[in-house]
Amino acid sequence: MILIDLETFYAESAKLSAMPTYIEKTLKQAGEGNEIILTGKAPVWLYLSVAHALHGKATKLTYRSPVTGDVVIFDHNPF
Repeated sequence: MILIDLETFYAESAKLSAMPTYIEKTLKQAGEGNEIILTGKAPVWLYLSVAHALHGKATKLTYRSPVTGDVVIFDHNPF
């Protein structure tokens, strides 16, 4: 299981213009075929873009929040 903290991707605030960099960092950390947990204070557009980029790369994607706990976004593990 790989934990990716989106809050670590930027200093003060996330910028749409930096989206390619955020996606690149995400894919580098995620690798191929792993279970990924996304967490950290970040705008919803960043979460959505990263989740879209991970579809087809991760076997399972989970969102982790102190409020909701773990929420499975997708699970493509056949077992």
